[in-house]
Amino acid sequence: MFRDFKSGGYNLEDTNVSGQRLIFLILLISLAYTSATISGQKIKRMTVQKYVDRIIKSGRTVRCHSSFYIGLYGSNSVNFLEETSELVAELLKLNSNKCKYYQQGERAMRLILSVS
Repeated sequence: MFRDFKSGGYNLEDTNVSGQRLIFLILLISLAYTSATISGQKIKRMTVQKYVDRIIKSGRTVRCHSSFYIGLYGSNSVNFLEETSELVAELLKLNSNKCKYYQQGERAMRLILSVS
């Protein structure tokens, strides 16, 4: 959790705030952290985590990222897909045999969007 608040997520230490502002900032970050963690757990339960990040990197036997990371970057993946949909449609016209894989990823992004 502390790594997520610091350089692994919200960069709390770079804000240089203190006193009352720090308390309010920590409260706000705690709410956002809870939301991202719950979203990440739901994404993992839907088994679409592999579309956000690799589940296990080569040579490792344990998971790579926390539920917080999956929840935080799940919404980024959906936003990226929305921004690049026209480009992907043009590429699929050139190589239509990849359409099945794109549709699988699109379904996963819809599931991730339903969690957010």
